[in-house]
Amino acid sequence: MNEKKSKIVGTMFFIVLISCILYLSFFTSTKANKGKFEMIELTGNYLLTETDYLAFTRLTELSKYENMTLPIIKDRLLKHPYVRRTDIEFNGINKVKVSLVEKNIVAILIGGSEPFFITDDFQVVPIFPNTKFIELPVISNPGGEKKITPLGLLMTKDIIEAFKIIEAAKQTDYKIFKSLSEINLRNGSEIVLTFSGINSPVIFGRGGEAKKMIYLESLWENLVNDSGIAVNSKYIDLRFADNIYVGMEVKV
Repeated sequence: MNEKKSKIVGTMFFIVLISCILYLSFFTSTKANKGKFEMIELTGNYLLTETDYLAFTRLTELSKYENMTLPIIKDRLLKHPYVRRTDIEFNGINKVKVSLVEKNIVAILIGGSEPFFITDDFQVVPIFPNTKFIELPVISNPGGEKKITPLGLLMTKDIIEAFKIIEAAKQTDYKIFKSLSEINLRNGSEIVLTFSGINSPVIFGRGGEAKKMIYLESLWENLVNDSGIAVNSKYIDLRFADNIYVGMEVKV
């Protein structure tokens, strides 16, 4: 009988102990996710400063929000058009650590009065004040009937062509890629490229991106150096198969 009572008491004690542990775990978790966070530490940001990101998300004075939680902080940051994903954690004291991954910006898009970024998955992203600009080519005059809509997708035939040109330049010669200033789609007409360091426009045409970039590479050093071609050429034409045509300025 005494042995039976001992087992019952032991079982009850075990249940109470487990209940206390679960309660404390829940209480600690709740406190960490709903409490007085005092500061946010942001890493992984390049396009905007930590201050600009927090101002957009209204998280600059975090200690004022008594009911702030980690999911709310994460959700607000993910709503910024530059942000692709976030990892967020609480240090257990007063600081929230956020690791940002920004969207991969491919080019600056100009199709009207307002410029936009365009990402590697063809999303049109508005450009915010104080953005730190990186060296990006400009895609201009995309034309077409599809309207440019902020945060919408612009996966038209012309934009895909521009992306292929950018990738071909990158794969052929990184110097050519870094010098690529503008891809003028000319509203569906023959594409014209502009490169920094070269006075002559390059009439690129359409299709055959990789082959044309290799042809351009073969002429590149003569174009960027003060050779006769660089000084006297009016344009470089890559539209014709296996040939490069250089329009020379004729002095009379």
